[in-house]
Amino acid sequence: MFDTIELKDAVRRAIQTEKNAMDFYQRGAEMMKNAEAKKVFQLLAREEREHAEWFYNVYPGDDIADLQEFLSSGADQGSDWMTELNQVKSEDFNERKAMELAMAKEKNLAEHLRTLAAKIDNPEVRKVFEQNATSTDHHYQIIESEYARMMGMVHETDIDTYVRE
Repeated sequence: MFDTIELKDAVRRAIQTEKNAMDFYQRGAEMMKNAEAKKVFQLLAREEREHAEWFYNVYPGDDIADLQEFLSSGADQGSDWMTELNQVKSEDFNERKAMELAMAKEKNLAEHLRTLAAKIDNPEVRKVFEQNATSTDHHYQIIESEYARMMGMVHETDIDTYVRE
């Protein structure tokens, strides 16, 4: 289980991770040409901002005086979120690659959040990590659905129609 300093560090890192994800989705949306994919990334950027706020509300530290100012600061180009996005050269960038990357990031993040939640004694903080993991799973599903639509795959809402025919 976490002691007070470890808990503070875990929540601080969670806030930073949400900011990194927000920056990733904002940058990805700027790069996208497909209007629907762009909307998905814009939605996810807003939700990542909200997730950072959830963590900030239970953060026991005092080194982030103003969350909005922190979130509005420039993207950390060294974060794994931005590093991987930046590795996709602009001429090679496409929505499919961005979504595949986003799905992998969301899947890994959800697992990480659940692992951390299991180690946290504080029920209020544990609940935030668990809620965030659930929301992160939902992000994966949103991206997966848009990915399927873009790729011309059968959408999950159409499965019954195709199975019966």
